[in-house]
Amino acid sequence: MSPAVEVAGIGLHPFGRFAGATVTDLGVIAVRAALREANVGRGEFQAAFCGTAYSGVAAGHKVLGALGLTGMPIVDVEAGCASGGAALMLGAGAIRSGQYDTVLVFGMEKMPKGIIRSSFFEPWREEAGLAATPAYFALRAQRLMRDSGVTVDHLAEVVVKNRHNGVHNPDALFRSAVGAHDVLASRVVCEPLRLWMLCSPDEGAAAVVLRRASSRPGVTVEAAALRSHLPGSVLGEATPMAGLVDDSFPSPTGLAAQAAFAEAGIEPGDLDVVECQDTDAARELLSYEELGLCAPGDAARFLDAGTPAMTGRLPVNPSGGLLSKGEPLGASALGQVVELVLQLRGRAGRRQVDGARVALAHTVGRGANACVVILRANA
Repeated sequence: MSPAVEVAGIGLHPFGRFAGATVTDLGVIAVRAALREANVGRGEFQAAFCGTAYSGVAAGHKVLGALGLTGMPIVDVEAGCASGGAALMLGAGAIRSGQYDTVLVFGMEKMPKGIIRSSFFEPWREEAGLAATPAYFALRAQRLMRDSGVTVDHLAEVVVKNRHNGVHNPDALFRSAVGAHDVLASRVVCEPLRLWMLCSPDEGAAAVVLRRASSRPGVTVEAAALRSHLPGSVLGEATPMAGLVDDSFPSPTGLAAQAAFAEAGIEPGDLDVVECQDTDAARELLSYEELGLCAPGDAARFLDAGTPAMTGRLPVNPSGGLLSKGEPLGASALGQVVELVLQLRGRAGRRQVDGARVALAHTVGRGANACVVILRANA
């Protein structure tokens, strides 16, 4: 039987904009905090996995080098917004395989301002105007409105919910509540998406120390699954447009969720709290369906029922999500994990979900990769 994996320590550099700080500086702060909490020092972890998309060659080596922590394997992992989740999957898998007893997983980013640059995408998209991510997000939103009864008011309500949650998160970029009128009054970026319905690229870092689980109470990694599109579902595309492709093929999120639930031996109804991808408001609504939190086509009803609110049966994005925190790509998935560990420890302060025992984190990277992590509090 594979050994269980527990979260021994967490660390976070706040998300925002930090002039004068390098991406290495951000990573150092998060890593130092996680190692301190885990009481792990030099020679006490055997490998490190670093999630990042924009930080360049040997980004992880630079962080550990700045801390004087050299001499172990350091693997940089890139999977777009899912980079941190992919790094965690590799770290947890290495422990389960018996290769290592303790590993460090961290992610960091200093994102350029504005939309993701078009060099990520195929030339035809640039010519068609789809290399700008808001255009792709808007098409996905339009399809969701057609298929699931979602309206622009539902999109605004997601923003209102997450920004309200973010008020209580000291590490978020935006900490002010907004009303639906304010969201709808913000300028149209690409119909139906308004400015405040899109998350802001920013800067930050997050880290976790994983180790072979002990008999002590703590938080365990029950599952970590990374999936992409099925073979043959997308041809010649480095960045498939998840949410727009043929419905006959499962989405990467759906595939990752199925794999994670099977690995953890649970169902969506067993979850107590979720942190999911909300790069735009429609992405969160689509995540409800693709993760199996509600039936296909029921995202609007799920939101209307108040289920994902802090007072609902299954709070979603109690941290405020990316709509409040902003998104530093390499750190976003691990930022979710840090939030959920706090929730499962009962130490999330005013955003605490009462009685949280089982949690799910979800990210989607460049439309092609989806990662789902399931965590459990063990008494």
